[in-house]
Amino acid sequence: MAKIAILALQGAFAEHEQMLRSLGAETFQVRQLSDWNQPKDGLIIPGGESTTQSKLLHDLGLFEPIRQAITGGLPVFGTCAGLILLSPMHLCTMDIDVRRNAYGRQLGSFFTTQPMEEVGTDIPMTFIRAPYINKVSGTCKVLAEVDGHIVAARQGKQLVTAFHPELNDDTRVHQHFLSMVFDTCIKNVSSV
Repeated sequence: MAKIAILALQGAFAEHEQMLRSLGAETFQVRQLSDWNQPKDGLIIPGGESTTQSKLLHDLGLFEPIRQAITGGLPVFGTCAGLILLSPMHLCTMDIDVRRNAYGRQLGSFFTTQPMEEVGTDIPMTFIRAPYINKVSGTCKVLAEVDGHIVAARQGKQLVTAFHPELNDDTRVHQHFLSMVFDTCIKNVSSV
């Protein structure tokens, strides 16, 4: 069973926790460095406010340990603000150029369904003051677009969405992340 750390400083962390538990994953919340130091197979960075989350990561001494774990191969899934945090604006672990609040204020929030490569068709996508990715580079791969804007991408063991899959009943995006985690666990066991 996978054990997934969920950054719980701010944002929609409880919804991710519920979704992962419904899929049989074990979860724990990360609020301080002692939480982070528990064994884990993956990390979720939820939506919320990226500047606030980044400041809290620095203040709590979590920024560098999290960045090192991700660059060291820990699978991570960032949604909305989590996408921004993985960009060069903050943790700098993904080769993505991001436009913050690309869809405007709360009133600019919307819902659609679109295909997402590696995941499936008709993926429910809820956007709330969402960013989008202007462009990807290096080994980063576009997984989904809405109206010509990149809204999901993957780079190695890092998955990001501009939308909130945790706010819908469809579990396929979280299942995809868990499959990335399981692939990593299997590779780690077979290399021992």
